[in-house]
Amino acid sequence: MALLELKNVHVALEDGTEIVKGVDLAVDTNEVHAIMGPNGSGKSTLSYAIAGHPAYKVTEGQILLDGADITAAGADVRAQQGLFLAFQYPHAIPGVKVTEFLRTAINAIRKSKAGGDDPIPVREFREELFKQMDRLKVSRELASRYLNDGFSGGEKKRVEILQMAMLKPRIAVLDETDSGLDIDALKIVAGGVKELISPSMGAVVITHYTRILNYIQPDHVHVFVDGKIVKSGGPELADKLEEFGYEEWGSPNGNRPIDSSGEDA
Repeated sequence: MALLELKNVHVALEDGTEIVKGVDLAVDTNEVHAIMGPNGSGKSTLSYAIAGHPAYKVTEGQILLDGADITAAGADVRAQQGLFLAFQYPHAIPGVKVTEFLRTAINAIRKSKAGGDDPIPVREFREELFKQMDRLKVSRELASRYLNDGFSGGEKKRVEILQMAMLKPRIAVLDETDSGLDIDALKIVAGGVKELISPSMGAVVITHYTRILNYIQPDHVHVFVDGKIVKSGGPELADKLEEFGYEEWGSPNGNRPIDSSGEDA
């Protein structure tokens, strides 16, 4: 049994429009699964449904974590049990400093695991925070600023991976984390993710462009078109997509993947 299992998962928007149309997926620790597909195929909807976003309703099927059905669980419960979502477009939270956000999140997870009040000591928190910030080349100055408020695109993505490094999830879902990054930022972000893949953590990397997979080698690649996984394979499948695109599966984007700006890659 894999740590995260999706069984025939269908997902609809609040107005009833079905976006995800029956997905089976099994992800374990120490594994990287790449989900690749064109814009508008439903990849982000799938990631939100896994994380428990209330605007995306699982209308059929099950989401299991460690064998337990979490299909109806709230996003907070899923996070406490080890799920993490890195957003394609991280939101700013004015009034909440990065340090405050991270300490609150860590303490919530520690409390759920310990069954009581067991906050992280301030010294331990600061040492780990600065260690991870230095590793990910996140400016120390950002720690005292409001979360993502006025951050550049690269800073937002690095802080997303900083959150992942601090929270130490069991399964991380990265929704087009490479979107909007220049090559230097991409190397740093991808390197940070790669270092965290271990017997304690697995990852789902959602993308429509293969460049992040040059730095995070996937164990499994899944082609996602029109709300479904239409083909699965090994790393060589990503190379095939880079060369031929999604046209084989009826992608409206032609015979090449497109980048986040909507231009041919």
